Amino acid sequence: MTANLFQKERMSSAATIAVERAIAEVRAGRPVLISEGQAQLLVFSVDALEPAMAARLDALAHGTGRLVLPAPRLRRLGLEREEAGFVALPHIDLARIQALALDINTRIDTPVASLSHVHQSALELLSLAQVLPTALVLPGDGTRDQFPSTLHVGAADIMGYRGAQNAALRLIGRAPVPLEGAQTSEFVVFRGGEGMRDQVAVIVGKPDLSQPVTIRLHSACLTGDLFGSLKCDCGDQLRDTARFMAENEGGIILYLDQEGRGNGLSNKIRAYQLQAQGFDTYDADEVLGFDHDQRGFAFAADMLKQLGVNQVRIMTNNPLKIAALEEAGLKVVSDQRIMGRLNAHNVRYLATKRDRAGHMIETDPTKTDPTKT
Repeated sequence: MTANLFQKERMSSAATIAVERAIAEVRAGRPVLISEGQAQLLVFSVDALEPAMAARLDALAHGTGRLVLPAPRLRRLGLEREEAGFVALPHIDLARIQALALDINTRIDTPVASLSHVHQSALELLSLAQVLPTALVLPGDGTRDQFPSTLHVGAADIMGYRGAQNAALRLIGRAPVPLEGAQTSEFVVFRGGEGMRDQVAVIVGKPDLSQPVTIRLHSACLTGDLFGSLKCDCGDQLRDTARFMAENEGGIILYLDQEGRGNGLSNKIRAYQLQAQGFDTYDADEVLGFDHDQRGFAFAADMLKQLGVNQVRIMTNNPLKIAALEEAGLKVVSDQRIMGRLNAHNVRYLATKRDRAGHMIETDPTKTDPTKT
């Protein structure tokens, strides 16, 4: 290895470590200093902002605080806007910040400015940390001395982190794990693809990798997969897929750590509370500041390629998954629907996915008697 290449890899490793530490800091409720050139921002997650810290920051900010809001949240606040922005905060008023970030009835009452690249990296950091996607930021100069142990990370390193993780996806280990209804199964664990999380390929049976392989991309759903939640059909889809593969020449389930369409478990539960108040699944996410789907599937295609798969028969209702695999260079020979049981709690959810996100749900959930399923 040449000296220049060695130095480049050391710098790349240092950048990755800095971002991963920044993710941990944000999740712990501590500030992070993000810089780009001469620009520096002290970034706080609104998710973890407490009254004592808000009062401390108000004494320091002298009117320089800004609240960075994602585009979906700005739309819920009454703006027709496709880009994120920030509002000035004359005072670090926790009640006002929480209203702008979460309240369902609040409307914007102040001008919204466009973001710089360093502001955008603050939102990306919150997304990587899977916390509420609203950031309180203060200028780094003049405030960083008050937080001397604050972690420092570059904006470019944050923005490049996802791509670097996708490129660094690697197989960690594999072992046979017999499943109910699919006793000949193997779990293959990959690291990378989505931040610091592990991803799993479940090889059911003995699929012929020289032929098109039946596959499913299944995003983790703690409530449905493990606890049998009636709000979705995820658990049924997962188990029915494994059973189908076991009975039909095998296949591969990619179990992807993308809870809540990539928003994380805490935000998924927040969205469930909003759904209980009458919002549909996509409107609930928008209230919180999320787009309809935060997931990416390019790394899933790479998992398949590392397993030796180049042609697939995909079991899905989601056209985005089909398009993502094709864009990543896999040949999609066919696609097959996979439906769970309908019940009184999930019919609206399924109809919303069909009507608003184009999911290929062939039966009309709203015209089916859920008490007979």
